[in-house]
Amino acid sequence: MDETGASRTPPASDETAFPAYHAGRCGGLAELDAQLIRCRACPRLVAWREQTGARPRAAFRDWEYWARPVPGFGPSDAPLAVVGLAPAAHGGNRTGRMFTGDASGDFLFAALHAVGLASRPTATHRGDGLELYGVRVTSPVHCAPPENKPTPDERRTCRPWLAAELELLSPHLRAVLVLGAFGWQALLPVLGEAGWPLPRPRPAFGHGVRLTLPATENRRELQVLGSYHPSQRNTFTGRLTFEMLTALLSRAAGLAGLERPGG
Repeated sequence: MDETGASRTPPASDETAFPAYHAGRCGGLAELDAQLIRCRACPRLVAWREQTGARPRAAFRDWEYWARPVPGFGPSDAPLAVVGLAPAAHGGNRTGRMFTGDASGDFLFAALHAVGLASRPTATHRGDGLELYGVRVTSPVHCAPPENKPTPDERRTCRPWLAAELELLSPHLRAVLVLGAFGWQALLPVLGEAGWPLPRPRPAFGHGVRLTLPATENRRELQVLGSYHPSQRNTFTGRLTFEMLTALLSRAAGLAGLERPGG
């Protein structure tokens, strides 16, 4: 009800208020994901994801693109989260699974498998049998943006989905590995909204940067680490090597209490 006592009509899926209204009312990740994939709150992102799906690359002409918001992927009791920025137009937007179907995802899932956090080193489609062990992969923006650059308004509109996801993960969540500076900048306000106290000034992003968010009455201590994003620009130039990423994933897994992931 609003301040007058009248019942409030839930916002439609194409209204800006849709994420903020529905995300916090979800009682579990399955319900959250079901609401999230209905979202059409950002017109530019809706147009781009659907346009991309209607005009697939030649290599994917036989695919029926997902072309909807891409939910997080991984167990509901994961003590470790890996957070990117947004799905790729011909990756997650095609397959319907975060970081699946593009070069960045190939690099990430191979690294997750190498340290025991994934059942296999490749991720090709939603039904490929891949399982994650103790880790959930997600992002602050759930639709593929043009040029991989969501606007500040789009990040703010989408923020409630990740805040609710972290809330639902919080009983078990102990560490977060953030991929890239944009993800770092987008995630920190979400952590603040989800109940973890943030330092001031906020720490700058860097590969290997570690931020400890202290426990509160309702939140356990959370370790936040930064990693260069596994984009082709970073991996081809050697700015991020496979050894660098696996070392940081191993460190994050240890901080999350996953000394023997997959066991």
